Amino acid sequence: MPLTDSLRDDILAAVPSLRAFAISLSGNGDRADDLVQETLLRALANIDSFQPGSNLPAWLFTILRNLFRSDYRKRRREVEDADGNYAKTLKTQPGQHAHLEFEEFRAALEKLPQDQREALILVGASGFSYEDAAAICGCAVGTIKSRVNRARSKLSALLYVDGADDFGPDNTVRAVIGSNG
Repeated sequence: MPLTDSLRDDILAAVPSLRAFAISLSGNGDRADDLVQETLLRALANIDSFQPGSNLPAWLFTILRNLFRSDYRKRRREVEDADGNYAKTLKTQPGQHAHLEFEEFRAALEKLPQDQREALILVGASGFSYEDAAAICGCAVGTIKSRVNRARSKLSALLYVDGADDFGPDNTVRAVIGSNG
């Protein structure tokens, strides 16, 4: 399949969601940018394997997820900063209340098991259906529903949240927590 203007525009439209997903996986903006760039390069190099009429964002998210997993396996073999002393020097203190709340949310999200965090971000923040998220993760729809439910429950407990009103009007946060708000 040749790269048409329409297909190119659809790929570019998916970049912000890909970056958000990459950040949720890697926890690092620079690493996320690298993942998105590599995803786009792989997608363009393999555009012939994309089936017209299928879900392009799901295809791109699958590529990104597979890249992250491959890189994660490779990085596990690298020397880590076990006591976290070096990592502590790389952090900055939040300057605004909203930034602090976001950091608390991000930290709680990081405490979720990877499979739950991944499912929650795909369904809650990226807006994929359970079916599309299941296809991206390579598992059953019921498994995705279970992962999302467990992730929402654990995230709510970690953040001491009784309901979506505790978060304010942010629609993305409400979607992740599970409110229709």
